[in-house]
Amino acid sequence: MNEHSQVTKIAQVFNNGRSRAIRIPKEFEFDADQVEIRMDEDGDLIVHPVKRRTLLEVLAGLEPLPPEDRMPELNDDDLPPLRDVNF
Repeated sequence: MNEHSQVTKIAQVFNNGRSRAIRIPKEFEFDADQVEIRMDEDGDLIVHPVKRRTLLEVLAGLEPLPPEDRMPELNDDDLPPLRDVNF
């Protein structure tokens, strides 16, 4: 059976605190900490593992800061000489 074959299993639904949870059968195990859940037009729940994004992907998705919130441009003339800096 290939990975795209449709397999149906019955899963347990239980209470977890104030939420409902579904125990995912071992045959459907996946390596993810989060899932995306959506309900289609027929009311069926579709569950997809969320791929963990790299830091570069997260940073690439951020909006740039407005000019007033950016770090000021500095050049060497704006900095004190290293001999005057205490570490």
